[in-house]
Amino acid sequence: MTPEANTLPWPAPAKLNLMLRVLGRRPDGYHRLQTVFQFIDCGDRLWFTSRDDGAIHRLVDIPGVSESADLTVRAARALQVHGGGRCGADIRLEKTLPMGGGLGGGSSDAATTLVALNRLWGLNLPEDELAALALPLGADVPVFVRGRAAWGEGVGEQLTPVDLPEPWYLVLIPAGQVATAAVFADPQLTRDSVPVKLADFLAGDRRNDCLGGVRRGYPEVAAALDWLEAVGGGQLTGTGGCVFAVFADRDAALAARERVPAQFGSFVARGLNRSPLLDRLAGSPT
Repeated sequence: MTPEANTLPWPAPAKLNLMLRVLGRRPDGYHRLQTVFQFIDCGDRLWFTSRDDGAIHRLVDIPGVSESADLTVRAARALQVHGGGRCGADIRLEKTLPMGGGLGGGSSDAATTLVALNRLWGLNLPEDELAALALPLGADVPVFVRGRAAWGEGVGEQLTPVDLPEPWYLVLIPAGQVATAAVFADPQLTRDSVPVKLADFLAGDRRNDCLGGVRRGYPEVAAALDWLEAVGGGQLTGTGGCVFAVFADRDAALAARERVPAQFGSFVARGLNRSPLLDRLAGSPT
């Protein structure tokens, strides 16, 4: 058994964007957003083994993603440089979440790498410092570092923790990947939505300004949304392509899943206001 197989895995949970409004475009090309993040109880898993030679290696290849482009490797190297340490790491990733699905898999993997190696390397950087280090890796990475359901503004990095209901979700995975850059480059994308308040969201405003563009450009996502709407509702997470419906209990979500057409992947998950990464951190050795 390899050394890393003797350690407990570090979770990298998925997220759902329960609302997404595009308020405008910044001078740097990024968009100003309002969104709501909530975690769900499924995701990827990672194992880390510290090295004393400073090398950082991933132990499992990801099709179509080079090691230099892998967010876990980039996160480890960013933390290594920032912390000024000489430690390295072997990283083993068990990939469950689909790429290009809007579930934040790569961002969550990067956040878990930062949090885990911060502990394993004995750097003990505070959460705010880790979140600042996370932002250049991706706008969604800070929310995974902080590990709390949140109202997000800015490019998604200005986070206010929120206490939300924790329902059950049926998530559909249409074939293919949605390119986030293409969605935000869509000339028909609404870029001047009026800002709302958290109370508006809680009262039922769950609009996603990217929905129209994804529907037009990705017929498989449109078909998944149409099916979910026929069983009681459907929403797009982030820029997609995964879509979801909300259920009050697990049995209802599972019953709906039994009727999902074979063309879609699917799973049932519970909403979480606290990331399991925080529980793993609390229980990890110092």
